Amino acid sequence: MIAPRGDFDYGAVPQLQGQIDSAVNEHGGLVLDAGGITFIDSTIVTLILATHQRTHLRIANLPVRLARLFDIYGIDRVLDIYPTVDGARAT
Repeated sequence: MIAPRGDFDYGAVPQLQGQIDSAVNEHGGLVLDAGGITFIDSTIVTLILATHQRTHLRIANLPVRLARLFDIYGIDRVLDIYPTVDGARAT
């Protein structure tokens, strides 16, 4: 599980990619606790979608602002989104 906090844009991709790679290599999948994310740009959306294609990605605690963004783009219908981390881990 990773739980990034704050705003994330193009400059954050290498750091997030490293955290994602470590979690996937260690656990074979990833739970992303999105509760502390306040902003993402299109590069982070692309990173999330690429991660979803590559491994079992589960997103938990999606803030309302990000849920709205995912709804606008229709990616909430593709991603595995859970209201809690416990719910995401249970799958």
